[in-house]
Amino acid sequence: MAVTYKQKCGRCKKNYVLITWRTNFPLCYDCQKKEMVGEIKDAAMKKLLNIPEEFYKENSFLRSIKINCLRFGKLSEKQVEAFKKTVKKMKESNKGNDETPVKD
Repeated sequence: MAVTYKQKCGRCKKNYVLITWRTNFPLCYDCQKKEMVGEIKDAAMKKLLNIPEEFYKENSFLRSIKINCLRFGKLSEKQVEAFKKTVKKMKESNKGNDETPVKD
């Protein structure tokens, strides 16, 4: 797993963003929210991108995929596969955190 650290958002300079050494320009969710607003015309893409808002807040990769879909109108097969894989991992990790052990 990559080492992550916090850095202030490159745009607003208010919020901290978890980044790795690969992140060129860190952007917080609040700054990217404006770019994520729009209508997706393709029904398959609309269904694919219909995930909980928490996932977009936590993961900048998912935000970038949604922004690219809105900007270009379609995604490559590799982008779709990576998106599905990331969402699946996030659902599994959230599923493990939500369950509380039953005390006897």
